[in-house]
Amino acid sequence: MSITRSRPSDDGAPTAPDSGGSAPREHVPARTARAWAVPLLLRIHFFAGILVGPFILIAAISGALYVVTPQLERVVYAQELSVPESAHTLPLGDQVRVAQGYIGDAASLAAVRPAPGPGDTTRVMFAQDGLGPSQTRAVFIDPGTGEIRGDLTVYGTSGALPLRAWVSDLHRNLHLGEPGRLYSELAASWLGIVVVAGLGLWVVRLRRARRKKDLLRPQRGATGYRRLFGWHASLGIWLVVGALFLSASGITWSTYGGANVSSLRAALSWQNPALETTLGESSDAADPHADHGVVAAPTAAVSPDTFDDVLAVARTENVDVGLVEIRPPAAAGQAWVVQEIQRSFPTEVDAVAIDGDSLAVVDRVDFADYPVMAKLARWAVDIHMGSMFGIVNQLVLFAVALGIAAMVVLGYLMWWRRRPTRDPARRVGAAPRDALPQAPVWGIALVVVVAIGVGFFLPLVGLPLAAFVIGDAVVQSWRVRRARRRSSGGAEGTVVRP
Repeated sequence: MSITRSRPSDDGAPTAPDSGGSAPREHVPARTARAWAVPLLLRIHFFAGILVGPFILIAAISGALYVVTPQLERVVYAQELSVPESAHTLPLGDQVRVAQGYIGDAASLAAVRPAPGPGDTTRVMFAQDGLGPSQTRAVFIDPGTGEIRGDLTVYGTSGALPLRAWVSDLHRNLHLGEPGRLYSELAASWLGIVVVAGLGLWVVRLRRARRKKDLLRPQRGATGYRRLFGWHASLGIWLVVGALFLSASGITWSTYGGANVSSLRAALSWQNPALETTLGESSDAADPHADHGVVAAPTAAVSPDTFDDVLAVARTENVDVGLVEIRPPAAAGQAWVVQEIQRSFPTEVDAVAIDGDSLAVVDRVDFADYPVMAKLARWAVDIHMGSMFGIVNQLVLFAVALGIAAMVVLGYLMWWRRRPTRDPARRVGAAPRDALPQAPVWGIALVVVVAIGVGFFLPLVGLPLAAFVIGDAVVQSWRVRRARRRSSGGAEGTVVRP
């Protein structure tokens, strides 16, 4: 008895089964590279999507929610953020004294963010025991009256309030702390692998398709699996650039891949210029991911009136935007730092270090002097967070994130549609096969070597990918040999497929 199976097409949809063996088949020529490479792409796309899909789905939905949190904050925290406009503005020193009187000895003054515009509040920020990395306790002051408008924990350079910080932690680590960051690294890095494999499959179909426009939009009149596949493929090609960008930029925050990115930038001198803050010889390098730093409490005596003095000096140097953070010295012998924190275009992150006693400028760093790669890193972070181009940036990210989530759902629905409907023992879809048994040894070796190379930079991608390819080759080869033994008494020339 001959054994025949339906062979999956390049897009993963099963084709018609072979015709029952009415006549012996002709000799099948050796497979071309495309004959095994394309099914391999399909299996990688399939298994990666199935196994990592839940992580990508959570990251996409939480990311979509994150990009709209600035607008939600303006509503939820209107009391703390907004005040009636006033023609009179109190000196920063007086506002700091109000906040210090409210806080008492419970916390140490860490920074001040003057009201960026009319109708906004001033944030007087304190370091306090029990807060997490990059967290401060902010007292919101009406700059016109000195009224205390609120007291909240804020996070990072973005100044995220509790709502946005909660969504950010969900997106970054599922509220599981450092171990939870492995989830987002899996999602960010494998998203790129799934997208690249899917793009390869789409290109193959484009070269064979008679109606190429059907690959840019769902095919009209299609039903069942074909309808789902049409939406999955056409939606994917429109999202490919955005998905790859989110994958690449998201890796820079990851535990292992992010550390390797930082090491590479250091080796190639792609880091941000260092701002000299020590009144001597040391330096304090800036980080494009400043949201993840540690807030230091000053150990030296700080006069509230000095905030006004150093800001006035900074305004004569390179600080010319409303969004500014003033940090007093973290220790004796340190300079004050006035830092622009505007993340929207045009990027304004200039900084100046000032001696608090003499008000002499110690050092300054301008964004214009950043290396090109440092600028690209800054812009990538800000675009990823939705702050670079304002509402347009947010809308695009929101659409891309929801599109990626839809792609994951469509992928699972396609998997479900592939299940054998007449076999109650198999309630889920089958994986596409026919990839590696006929692949040349050099082909498998090349894929494994590339995967191991990727593993040195992205361990959570390269090593599992190499293990999958090797294991898949072994399992499929074993299945082919077993099928051939079972069909050894069949018609001569019958082709046995895995």
